[in-house]
Amino acid sequence: MNLLQKVFDKIDQDWEEEVHFLQKLGKYPSTLGNEAAVQRFVEKKYREMGLEIDTFIPDAKQLVSTPGYGPHEWSYDGRPIVVGTWGAEGSKTGKSLILQGHIDVVSAEPLRLWDYDPWASTIEGDRMYGRGICDMKAGVAAYIYAVKAIKELGIKLNADLILQSVHEEEVTGNGAVAAIARGYKADACLIPEPFGPAAVTTQVGVLLFKVRVTGSGAHVLGADQAVNAIEKAMVLIEEMKRYRDDINAQPKPKAFEAFDHPLNVNIGVIQGGDWVSTVPADCMFEVRVGFYPDIDPQVMIDEITDRLMQAAAKDPWLSQMPPDITFYGHHAWGLDLDKDMDMFKVLGSAHKKVHENDMEKIAITATVDTAAYNINGIPATCYGPVGDNLHAPNEWVHLPSVKECTKVYAAFILEWCGVQNAEEVTMEDLTVDMY
Repeated sequence: MNLLQKVFDKIDQDWEEEVHFLQKLGKYPSTLGNEAAVQRFVEKKYREMGLEIDTFIPDAKQLVSTPGYGPHEWSYDGRPIVVGTWGAEGSKTGKSLILQGHIDVVSAEPLRLWDYDPWASTIEGDRMYGRGICDMKAGVAAYIYAVKAIKELGIKLNADLILQSVHEEEVTGNGAVAAIARGYKADACLIPEPFGPAAVTTQVGVLLFKVRVTGSGAHVLGADQAVNAIEKAMVLIEEMKRYRDDINAQPKPKAFEAFDHPLNVNIGVIQGGDWVSTVPADCMFEVRVGFYPDIDPQVMIDEITDRLMQAAAKDPWLSQMPPDITFYGHHAWGLDLDKDMDMFKVLGSAHKKVHENDMEKIAITATVDTAAYNINGIPATCYGPVGDNLHAPNEWVHLPSVKECTKVYAAFILEWCGVQNAEEVTMEDLTVDMY
């Protein structure tokens, strides 16, 4: 039996343990600012695996000066990044690798729309349900158990392997930026986002911003003499809808030609008013905007600001009380990677050892932490399990696909990093019966 088959068998043996670990991960409600408990859980696992641990709080000053930084409006106190390093012994003739997962999840609200407790990690058939269970705690479990299998078989790699559990992928990307700023770099980075068993080569850039509108409040009996801030916010929201239509009507880069609507402008939050019989004097809404690769985020900031201000100038009230626009969070560049780079070749080889077909290369209309790595000179892509309802009620992951990913990650690690007794290892032409 060759080495890779032994690793795959070990993953099969540990499968129930991996599922149990994933269930535990999913029970932590690790929304923005609430990541500490789950990070302690991940740190404990890294220690059990014999990794060198570095648990640190992001340094705000380092973040600001690192490419990929997204402006933040909150503290990092008590919100650690956890890194576990498996350093190669002796000469390092392979290629180093970062395996990174984000442990933060979005809100599970409104809870009334769920059929399952979002924090219970419920298993039904081949699916596990829960907030963040697919995006992307399943991927975290998969890369951990891929490394665990290799390590427990006594295999020694020819390059350093770095495991990173970060936060804020959902809002700023600063968890990945913090690890880069701390000095963690490698020849490649693999991120197990749940886009299925395919490599992401192209993604849009993303900006987040807030628009605050001021009205003229009053008791509702004097509403005819007041200015309703919510209604005036709608003037600008309608402009953002027109902007969405305009940017999607532009010629599409080749990678996005198959998408009917590649650039999404999402009004994700609106807050206004505090009493039903008071004309609201304040309203704020938040927007997420996508844009094509090779466009500087600052160009988009200027374009969006100009568009909103032009719309405000046409309104009698807003022309005198212009909106306050604040860009925060993601200032992420889009990516269009070289489809022939070494990472894709080796990942494709690992994929074929499990799936026995050629790996797809895909474009996505979202941003992920690969943006931060590539802009800092570290080739990075995503490859992950299958699931659905990300950021929606009844999010789920397909458990058999998690097992397949665990094996693909293991095969990729062995081939990318290399094995110290490589002359004894045969890894070609392996087919696997997963079940």
